[in-house]
Amino acid sequence: MSMLTPPGMGGKYRITGNSYPRMRRPRRRRRIAVTTVAVAVGLGVLSWGTVQLIDVYTGGGDTVRAAAARGCERDGGASARPTDKPGQRPGATGKGTRPGPGAYPEPSAVTVNVYNATTRSGLAKKTADTLKKRGFRIGEVTNAPASLDKKVKEAGLLMGPPSAHRTGAFDVLATQLPGARVKAVDRKGDEIDLVIGKAFRSLAEEKDARRALAALASPSPSPSPSRC
Repeated sequence: MSMLTPPGMGGKYRITGNSYPRMRRPRRRRRIAVTTVAVAVGLGVLSWGTVQLIDVYTGGGDTVRAAAARGCERDGGASARPTDKPGQRPGATGKGTRPGPGAYPEPSAVTVNVYNATTRSGLAKKTADTLKKRGFRIGEVTNAPASLDKKVKEAGLLMGPPSAHRTGAFDVLATQLPGARVKAVDRKGDEIDLVIGKAFRSLAEEKDARRALAALASPSPSPSPSRC
């Protein structure tokens, strides 16, 4: 009997030899496991490549770029679109078709009627005198009609024919009072009414108004949107 046989055991349980038998996992299972993992990895790579090809031929990349742009806008990134519309200059009214650079009228070509819709006396004359010094032609200067008297909440209201949008006359006058509301009315002529409202404090500083006029005549190129 071998020394490896426990006491009291023999017969078919007898262990022969001088060493313990080695217990090995069948190599077949190991090969099956390795093969399964390799197949799974290969299928994953093949699926990813197929998706990329579909994106190339169906324009999926454009969808991804559009989604990225929307994400930049939500995050306040530099790719956000500018607030001004194409061709719109600082202080422009944003209504109708405006003239191109250098085609805006000079202040001397714009006739302004100044009306005071507030309870403060002397505003119409003082404002008209300032506009005249800045080169504008002055028409009627008086109190606002009853339909507007004490009813203009803004700093001012610019009223004129629709053509004032196309010629740029509204834009030129708006450089003097940036907070004014613009309203086109159906009437003949080319004069513009400046109705002084409750929020009026003063016209824009002359240097600021001159800078705004220069921007109308020769606007700076719009910056290109940057990526996030």
